[in-house]
Amino acid sequence: MLHRASTLAIVAVLVGTAACSTKKKVLPPPPPPATAPMAPTMAPPSTSGSGDTGVGTTNLPGSIADFKATSGSDTVLFAYDSYDVDDTAKAILGKQAEWLARYPSVKVTVEGHTDERGTREYNLALGDRRASAAKNFLAAQGVNSSRIATISYGKERPVADGTDEAAYAQNRRAVTVVVSGAK
Repeated sequence: MLHRASTLAIVAVLVGTAACSTKKKVLPPPPPPATAPMAPTMAPPSTSGSGDTGVGTTNLPGSIADFKATSGSDTVLFAYDSYDVDDTAKAILGKQAEWLARYPSVKVTVEGHTDERGTREYNLALGDRRASAAKNFLAAQGVNSSRIATISYGKERPVADGTDEAAYAQNRRAVTVVVSGAK
């Protein structure tokens, strides 16, 4: 009898404990439903002439103005006494090569220039090396080298007057000039 009473007491304690432990947990509210992504907004049409279609541009595709706008520039600059094509020049010449690939009938001349320091002969040779460096880069990008002529003007055709470094830096350049085949 004692055994039965202790068993009932244990069962009563377990039932009481179980009753206390079955409280419902309060869950946080569910997250709000996901919304549909917003449609991207349309960019305004470019006026820089970056496409083949000419839509939204002011430049005729295949024109000299289109070449300059698409390439970013017709000119690449060089460091003092150098004809190395730096990263900035590579980017510009790469865009020129892409444009020239789109218009295979276009022929260009790359003009090499120097600042006024140095002898006439030295500057003509340096201008020739700059023009050749730009030509070689374009040819390496797939432009047929028969479409690219070079000429050196040395220090004879400066774009900036002056005898300071800012003027010299602008005059150390190679300029790609479209000579035929453009619209």
